[in-house]
Amino acid sequence: MKLEYRPRGVCSQRIEIDVEDGRVQDVKFTGGCSGNLQGISRLVKGMPVEEVISRVEGIRCGFKPTSCPDQLAQALKQFRDAPQD
Repeated sequence: MKLEYRPRGVCSQRIEIDVEDGRVQDVKFTGGCSGNLQGISRLVKGMPVEEVISRVEGIRCGFKPTSCPDQLAQALKQFRDAPQD
């Protein structure tokens, strides 16, 4: 299942996530710190959704109350908690 999320409070403008059988298959960020976000995308590939959430939720960027990794966790939580068809 593909998910598109509009992050809030960070430099990236969009996160596209592909989840299959409870695992993250691919993540693409639009905007933000390219190298760091490519690294995060590669690190979470193949990881269970719950593990990604537990590892990156709550990370802050400087004085901001959130970060791109935290926004990825928020997107995955929204996906996890949404009613499935």
